Amino acid sequence: MKIELIPAIDIIDGKCVRLVQGDYARKTVYNENPVEVAKQFEDHGIKRVHLVDLDGAKAQHIVNYKTLEKIAGQTSLIIDFGGGLKTDKDLDIAFESGAAMVTGGSIAVKDPGSFENWIKKYGGDKIILGADVKDGKIAVGGWLENTDQSLMPFLRNYVDKGISKVICTDIGKDGMLQGTSVDLYKEILAEFPEMYLIASGGVSSVNDIEELDRAGVPAVIFGKALYEGKISLSGIDFINR
Repeated sequence: MKIELIPAIDIIDGKCVRLVQGDYARKTVYNENPVEVAKQFEDHGIKRVHLVDLDGAKAQHIVNYKTLEKIAGQTSLIIDFGGGLKTDKDLDIAFESGAAMVTGGSIAVKDPGSFENWIKKYGGDKIILGADVKDGKIAVGGWLENTDQSLMPFLRNYVDKGISKVICTDIGKDGMLQGTSVDLYKEILAEFPEMYLIASGGVSSVNDIEELDRAGVPAVIFGKALYEGKISLSGIDFINR
């Protein structure tokens, strides 16, 4: 299997949690110690994790950088970090705390000038575009706010400015364990064949990951399926072979 496996670790109050469709009121705490979770992933051959500061996404500035620091310091995982990154200072803190890459979503919509400056300063290898989609339109602010921006023109704009890595989350699928938006990802890759597209939302089983792999999707983020036992760590070993 070619697809890169990227487990998600979502953080609220320094704890590993998952939300349903981005709803903070529908939160489940899975582990009090995210470092422990990260080490388990590493032990099973995972090379990279997607760390999301949900407190930061709500507060509009980085909050859980100490958790980032601990995971970076106690594992050799490549960490891409997102949630609440709005200023150059937020970015500096994230990189200084051990992030290899950062994801910008809301800022790419609300403050495109700053986001474009980040791309120029750090390059497309370190800056990932977060494209969260609801009914074909981009959503921002931890999915609490919809926009009238359509997905494809939004992606085209930033690909033209040097973005090569995109995390695309179908909000309607996230946390539902009902399968991924594989047709949407095929559509994106048909339009942007060189893009390092990271599928996110809806993974419920190894079969979903295999389907994305067959569709040529380069990478997948998944979380709830792991935490709910739909995919086991031994299942990760199997996929990684």
